[in-house]
Formats: sequence, structure tokens, C-alpha cells
Amino acid sequence: MLLTIDCGNTNTVFSVWDGERFLATWRTSTEHQRTADQYYVWLSSLMAARRMDVKITDVIISSTVPRVVFNLRVLCNRYFDCRPLVVGKPDCALPVAVRVDPGTQVGPDRLVNTAAGFNLFGGDLIVVDFGTATTFDVVDTDGAYVGGVIAPGVNLSLEALHMAAAALPHVDITRPERVIGTNTVACMQSGVFWGYVGLVNGICEGYATASAPSAAARCRSSAPAGWRRSSPRARRFSITYRRI
Repeated sequence: MLLTIDCGNTNTVFSVWDGERFLATWRTSTEHQRTADQYYVWLSSLMAARRMDVKITDVIISSTVPRVVFNLRVLCNRYFDCRPLVVGKPDCALPVAVRVDPGTQVGPDRLVNTAAGFNLFGGDLIVVDFGTATTFDVVDTDGAYVGGVIAPGVNLSLEALHMAAAALPHVDITRPERVIGTNTVACMQSGVFWGYVGLVNGICEGYATASAPSAAARCRSSAPAGWRRSSPRARRFSITYRRI
């Protein structure tokens, strides 16, 4: 069995792949202090709770937080008796050409998004990833990564607004009933929710206008379900919500 580990700035996701589908997925907070032993106790407990009697033989890691990779490597060596592949390292080269400015480093998360998006949908698309940052990865017709956009993440924006303005409370992300709020909480929720709907549609529309009428926007999203039902359909592109 293959264990995939997607380590982001906020959360780390572990998934077990049997060659055809993901058998289980678990999420934990990203902490570089967490040891290999702690990872194993946590993971083995969750596998036992699901009554999963599987043998992990291979591991692949994609991490935007370099400090956590060492302990994840130890986890693989000590408990799974394997050497993990780490996206971005010489022994784990993805079939993704990178066509950006010379000297620019492209994060492993964006390479993985590009490879998965092209594998699922083909080229000429944008992969939108709602994480600590909201990223847009543009995939050319041949599957190459040709650039993108990085914007503050939804939760990060809310937290910054709450921290910088003493009178503004912390609010949950939800779809407001109306665009124009009539109280502070509703105004903040509308600004974040509809603001990010506009962000996604505006950037995708700009790409579709600049490239070709057939351009497609495909979203790999951990956004709230209400968000998915509310994104207006623009004429120049289609939107598919799917975890990739």
C-alpha cells in the first residue's frame, strides 16, 4: 500500500492508496516538533479504529514546510521500512515541465497540483487550491506549469482582519443570506465569502480572456460546501469542484 503525505503550512493530510482508490484520509495540524514516534502512534491508532489491516510499503511526501520532512523520513524508515519519495528531490521528479522566470523555485504543492490536474482533466486549466494561501496554478496544454497567482488564504484574511481591527470579532466562514450585511458579523462574512468568489471568478475570467475561449478552471478545494454552491458561472470557463 502507498501512504501519501501532503504537508501544508496549517494541516498535514495522510491518505492510504491501494492503487485504485483512497481507502482512508486523516488530517492533523502541521507541527515541526512532532516526532516520528508521535506520528506513528497517531496514525496507527486511526488505522486500528478503521479496522484497517494493511501493510504500508511505499510513501510519498509533498511538503511546503521543510522542517517537518526529517521526522516524516524517520517515520518511514523506522516503522514502514522504506525510504520515502519527497516531491522536489532529485529521486522524485514529476513529469511536469516548469516554464517560469529563470531562478524561480516552484513549491512541491504547486507541482503536485499541476500533475494531478493535468492527469484528471488535461491541459489548459487552472487549479485553485484553498489553503493557508489561495493559489492558482496555470497548466498549459502540454501539462507544463506556466505560472500562477498567490493570494492570502480565506482563514488568514479573516484572522488578519480580526487581529488588526480591535472592534471586529472573529467570525466563521459561511454564506450570508444577502450580499449587503446589516450587522458587523454579516458584513464581514459577506466581504470574505463574496470577495473570494469574486477573486476566483475574476482571475479565471482574466486567464480565459487572455488565453483561449475554451480555457477551463478546475478547482481542487477544501472550501466550505456552501462556497461550492455559490460560485457564479462565468461564460468563458467551466468550474469543477474536486479534491485532487
